[in-house]
Amino acid sequence: MTDPDAGPAIFDADNHYYEALDAFTRHLDPALGPRVAQWCEIGGRRYHVLGGRVSRAVTNPTFDPVALPGALYDYFRGNPEQRSPLEFLARREAVRPAYREPAARLATLDAQGLEGCLLFPTLGMIYEEPLAHDPEAVGHLFRAFNRWLEEDWGFAYQDRIFAAPYLTLADPAWAVEELAWALDKGARTVVMRPAAPRTALGRRSPFDPLFDGFWRLADDAGITVVVHAGDSGISSNGYAPDGFAATFAGGWKPSVKSFAIEQAIRDYLLSIIFEDHFTRFPNLRVASIENGAQYLPDLLRKLRSTADKMPGYWKEDPVATLRRHVWINPFWEDDVEEVAECMGTDRVLFGSDWPHIEALPEPAEYVRELKAFDAADQARILHDNVHELLTLRPT
Repeated sequence: MTDPDAGPAIFDADNHYYEALDAFTRHLDPALGPRVAQWCEIGGRRYHVLGGRVSRAVTNPTFDPVALPGALYDYFRGNPEQRSPLEFLARREAVRPAYREPAARLATLDAQGLEGCLLFPTLGMIYEEPLAHDPEAVGHLFRAFNRWLEEDWGFAYQDRIFAAPYLTLADPAWAVEELAWALDKGARTVVMRPAAPRTALGRRSPFDPLFDGFWRLADDAGITVVVHAGDSGISSNGYAPDGFAATFAGGWKPSVKSFAIEQAIRDYLLSIIFEDHFTRFPNLRVASIENGAQYLPDLLRKLRSTADKMPGYWKEDPVATLRRHVWINPFWEDDVEEVAECMGTDRVLFGSDWPHIEALPEPAEYVRELKAFDAADQARILHDNVHELLTLRPT
C-alpha cells in the first residue's frame, strides 16, 4: 500500500487495461465467430472483424507495440509547439505486463503512489456500436468478454483494482441476467456507454420502461452504474466523417467530431432527468467517467430553463436531483473548480485515464490541480467519493 506520510490518499477512478488477444473470443462459441468477432490479418497487421466487417477503429488492436501513457499530454495542455496530434504518437513500446496482468498492475499502482483504481475496457468501449444492428450478437460478444474479464482480472483484485463488467441494454433480458451474474461474482461497478441502445424493437432511450428490469435490479442492489466514454454512435450529420476511426481523419484541422463525447453524455444526463428516472429508482447512483465536464454549466442552464417552462413536472429542482444521483469525473485538463461549483466537491471524481494516450502520465500529479481546495475537499475528490461509490448500498 501507499505511504500515508507521502501525501493525500489517491484512488484513480479511471484506469484501463489493454485487452488480451483472446478477450473477445476465449469464451465465445467458435461457430459464432463470423457473426460476432474474429481476427484477420491484412498487410501484416491484425484486426478484429466484427459482424463480418473489419474494424479499423484502433490502429493496432493487439497493442504490441503501443503508444506511451499520456503521449498526448502536451496536446491537451494547449499544444504550445503546435504539433499535429499524430506526431505525438510516433514513439511506441512493447505492451507492458501492467496493461494485462493484475499483479503487475498492483506494483505499478504502488510505484505511482495510488491506493487503487477503477478499471475499464479499451476496445470494449467501442465494440458495441459496430454490432448494433444485431442485438443478439452484442449479447454474445459481451457475455464472452465479461467471462474473460472475470477470469483474467477479477472484479475486486486485492480490494485495490476494481474492474467493471460491460453491460449493454441492447437485449433487456440479457442485461438483467448479466447484471445478476456480475453481482454474484462480486462486481462493485458496471460500465456502459452513454447511448440509446438499438434493440430488436428499434432504438430506444436507455430510460424507456423496456429496461426497467435492469434498472430495478441495479437500484435494489445499490451498485454504481458507470457511464464511460466510448463509441456512442453520435452522428456528425455530414459535417465530418462518421465512425470512431474518423476522429483524426480530417488531418490537421478542427472538426465537430471532437465534441461527440460531450454530446453523448450531455444528452444522456439530460434524458435521465427529463424522464424523471431517479424518482422511479431513488437508490440509483450514476458515475460519468472520461466524458469530460465542459458541458456542465450549459446542462444546468438547460435543466433550470426547462423547469421554469414546465412548472410542476418535477417534484423537486432537477439540478438538485442531478447533484444527488450523479458523480462527474472531469478530464484532467478541465477546470475542476468549475466542476465543483456545478456539482459540489462530494460529486467530483479524479481519474487519469492511464495508460491511454490521453492520460495524465503520472496520475498523482493531479494533486497540483487541487491547490485551491482545502484538505477535506481534496480528500473527497481524490479518494472518498469513489470509495462511496464502490460500497454497495442495497435497498
